[in-house]
Amino acid sequence: MSVTGEYLGMGLSVPENDEHNLAYFRYCAEHDFRLQKCSSCDLLHYPPTTGCPFCMGAESEWVSVEGKGEVHSYGEVHHAIQPAWKDHTPYLFLLVDLDTQKDEPTEHDALRILANLVTEDGQPAPQDQVKLVGIGTRVRMVFADAGEGISIPQFAIDEEAQQPTPWRYPQE
Repeated sequence: MSVTGEYLGMGLSVPENDEHNLAYFRYCAEHDFRLQKCSSCDLLHYPPTTGCPFCMGAESEWVSVEGKGEVHSYGEVHHAIQPAWKDHTPYLFLLVDLDTQKDEPTEHDALRILANLVTEDGQPAPQDQVKLVGIGTRVRMVFADAGEGISIPQFAIDEEAQQPTPWRYPQE
């Protein structure tokens, strides 16, 4: 059965024939971040898919993963395409290197997740937080509930972590 939801007034839907994403978002709805672990090479991979991108193995199991990491890169949006985001500009989307499986299978690899910078309750981060984040900022996963059976994994600044001086594009 498909799942539907809404986030900031935007409709979300995962069709019933997309079994891997359905499983992924159902775990997220339980605030349990899980990724597929290949049964052949034991590496985790993201996004959910039918085969391992490292060894092409077809079998996997879902395992819980700690959603902590550091910002690998980011984009700052000043012109919202979606009307629901207009009041939140500028906002950040982050490419996060998870601590789990960093530098595997090579030193250039990491589990990288693309998500928005949000507050602890899953709402778009206010400008004072946006200005603090750059490459190297420590973040942790939070979930934005979007309906029955679907939550969106997002990232908030990890207040418990020692923060480096992040690299940022020059600001106004």
